[in-house]
Amino acid sequence: MTRINDRIRAPRVRVVMATGEQLGVMSSRDALAKAQSLGLDLVEIAGQVDPPVCKIVDYGKYKYEQAKLKKQKSKSATRMKEVKFRVGTGQHDYNIKLGRAEGFLEGNHKCRFVLQFRGRENAHKDLGFVVLNRIIEDLKTMAQVDQPPRLNGRAVAMILSPLPAHQRKRKFHLFHGELMEEDDFETDDALDEEIPDDDFVPDEAIGEVNSSAPVEADKDIN
Repeated sequence: MTRINDRIRAPRVRVVMATGEQLGVMSSRDALAKAQSLGLDLVEIAGQVDPPVCKIVDYGKYKYEQAKLKKQKSKSATRMKEVKFRVGTGQHDYNIKLGRAEGFLEGNHKCRFVLQFRGRENAHKDLGFVVLNRIIEDLKTMAQVDQPPRLNGRAVAMILSPLPAHQRKRKFHLFHGELMEEDDFETDDALDEEIPDDDFVPDEAIGEVNSSAPVEADKDIN
């Protein structure tokens, strides 16, 4: 709780004017008298230091500006979003996923891209880097690399952060001529189940990625 005027308990305070001018250390009584002579308030802005710092301001205006600043910080807070891929993510789903990622980036959120390996795909982990590097190239007008692709167990992951707003240009914003909505995303929960390493993965799927054609998609995770 912010202390003002006669609620300030410290016997001595360091006083600052609203303009930034420093009046130095003085007794709380003298500081309050100075504020009242100007028709303003004495507001404690840093009570944890010794002596506490107080500012001579219009408290109503000060309170409004602090609330406005807090709201702006809250709106600009960056969140981490995640988009998942597989070795076999197909072109259609790839486009949808990148459209979704562009939406996250447009909202000033960072994006974590994860490509998971299953079964015999683990013998071809270099293909994961191929897909993630392709994503970097496709999103170069929207994002920059915050963390390059890295291998972590059975997955390759990277983080992209949005470019400044004036530099962004969406590439996957439209799909089939319509703005993508939540309902455009296929639900494939069955594909999220773990597959043992010795499960067979068709060599055709691996060869397909080698020729730069992506494969079947995971459900995006916000």
